[in-house]
Amino acid sequence: MTSPDPALQNSLRLERAHHDRCRTALAAMVDGAQEQVVTGEDVSASGADAEVLGYRLRSQAKEMRELPEGPLFFGRLDFRTDSEHGGQHYHVGRLRITEHPAAPPLVVDWRAPVSRAFYQAGARDPQSVVVRRRFGWAPGSRGDSADLTGLEDEHLGRGEERVSGIVTREIERPRVGPMRDIAATIQPEQDDLVRADLAASVCVQGAPGTGKTAVGLHRAAYLLYTHPQRIRRGGLLILGPNRTFLSYISEVLPALGETGVRQSTLIDEIARHPVSGADEPPAAALKHDARMADVLRRALYARVAIESADSLAVPDGSYRWRVSADELSRIVAGVRAEQPPYVIGRERVRTRIVERIRAQAERRAGAVPGAWVRKIERARAIGAHLDAVWPRVRPEEVVAELLGDADVLACAADGLFDADEQKALLWTRPPRSWKSARWSAADLVLLDEVAGLMEHPQGYGHLVVDEAQDLSPMECRAIARRASFGSLTVLGDLAQGTTPWAARSWPTLLAHLGKPDAAVVPLTIGFRMPRAVVGLANRLLARLDVEVPAARSLRGDGELGFREVPPGELPGAVVDAVRSALGHEGSVGVVAAEVDVDRVRAALGAAGIAVGGAEELGARVSVVPASVVKGLEYDHVVAVEPATIAEAEERGLHRLYVVLTRAVSRLEVVHGRPLPF
Repeated sequence: MTSPDPALQNSLRLERAHHDRCRTALAAMVDGAQEQVVTGEDVSASGADAEVLGYRLRSQAKEMRELPEGPLFFGRLDFRTDSEHGGQHYHVGRLRITEHPAAPPLVVDWRAPVSRAFYQAGARDPQSVVVRRRFGWAPGSRGDSADLTGLEDEHLGRGEERVSGIVTREIERPRVGPMRDIAATIQPEQDDLVRADLAASVCVQGAPGTGKTAVGLHRAAYLLYTHPQRIRRGGLLILGPNRTFLSYISEVLPALGETGVRQSTLIDEIARHPVSGADEPPAAALKHDARMADVLRRALYARVAIESADSLAVPDGSYRWRVSADELSRIVAGVRAEQPPYVIGRERVRTRIVERIRAQAERRAGAVPGAWVRKIERARAIGAHLDAVWPRVRPEEVVAELLGDADVLACAADGLFDADEQKALLWTRPPRSWKSARWSAADLVLLDEVAGLMEHPQGYGHLVVDEAQDLSPMECRAIARRASFGSLTVLGDLAQGTTPWAARSWPTLLAHLGKPDAAVVPLTIGFRMPRAVVGLANRLLARLDVEVPAARSLRGDGELGFREVPPGELPGAVVDAVRSALGHEGSVGVVAAEVDVDRVRAALGAAGIAVGGAEELGARVSVVPASVVKGLEYDHVVAVEPATIAEAEERGLHRLYVVLTRAVSRLEVVHGRPLPF
């Protein structure tokens, strides 16, 4: 047995002492933030200023109190004495820690400019770094200094660069519970994306296991750190494909010191009503089609009556101001040609009518006061005329009339949808009123489109959109309206597109998102999946109708196995595969087509194996329908009957590709039918 390296033990002792010092300083920072709240509440200021100050201080104190427990640093940089940092060394962690605001930091935030060298420096370009040190912490550490178990030094000043065992172990650590942050293991190409400029919209075509979701979340954290006022003023939104996925990623941003960021699904963002109806697949596909935007615009503006049959008379005491029918028609036609949002268009018509009357009044008696103008604006005759030529309307009325009346649909869809498509779009049993309508998920997208035509929704400063390849053109338009003055981080993989309207190319989807000039950056180097699993997925990739680069894995570990049995013995084979997986550390995901989920769950239950669902993130064994496994990952995946998964939907091979790429350590394919790859 070899004795411990004395130099290593001394370094660990010093670093543990430094961590204790950091822990004490952080506790003082938390207490200080709370004291600022108390002091701020006693400051004499105007009501509005005091409210803003109080909100900021309380938010800061709340964020400090809610920081998750864990190690306070994961790296260190030692710089050359002749560099701009003058031989300083900096510990790198998830947030800045200091004993006093004016004192040198004990830990620098991973997002700070000086920290970039931790991710980018190498033997060819040391960036003035002499030594890069990485720290190894015990799995699940809550930040006890005794959990600091190891360290590695790379002497970049000597041209030394090697694969870090600490990074490798962190990447390969078993996946149990929610997604973890990757601040300690960000790779150079990921760092470039994380630190992209706020004004730039970026699209990441990420092969499975390349960390695209983590990149998007870390980019959000970076932007909040770098542009706090601009981002918080405009807001930042994380859009995920479903709530299970959002639960999985929910702890990443808090772990990075960012709380209060809105994480939602698109359907939750646009829902004006609960989803209570369902469409037949052909109808859903048509409602998500880009042509629907023109149909809805026609249906809305068909309510505008350009030709005025009568002139307008507006009483003003004993006098009546008149605007001719021709002039009224020209006003409406002029506003209509400008294509403003519908609500704004109605008010422009009002304003221009009042301008004509005001001009008459000033020619007759000189300048008129503002109170007189406001009185004319409120005149009942003008309101009645507006209701006739540019009526008020709700999005629900427009959509319900369009889908419930064949004549209205035929007029709006003329030249856009053929007769069969129009028939598929029509509700089979139109409700008596929109108030009793049973809205489908696709209907909510249509309602949002009409609402956007009426007035622009409040936008965000930045949106991170994950699993973007599954968005329809109409869903993209809903997102574009919320990003019209902001930027986007678009994350996805065309090979994992599983909806009937899934994108085949990024330029087309980015055009629908309103960001046609966004750069498309591929991530192809995988850190999550073993090489054997990646190789299997690449075999299937060749059969998919998308052009994306194949993934490469840096991991030579892991296992890939196949278990072929007669179809009637499939449940028992799944039980055996799960028992085998339970002999290893980590989570087990049993993924099957919807039709097989219940019998697989029953077989495992009968065998005494406790199982959870996709939403139960702490469960050791989860039985998950293939339709909801996207974005999730498990140490061991048991893929049940791939042929059934592939046949279950229009883009079933894409769904199977998703299933086969969820494994972090081991993948076992259990089948009774021939494999579709």
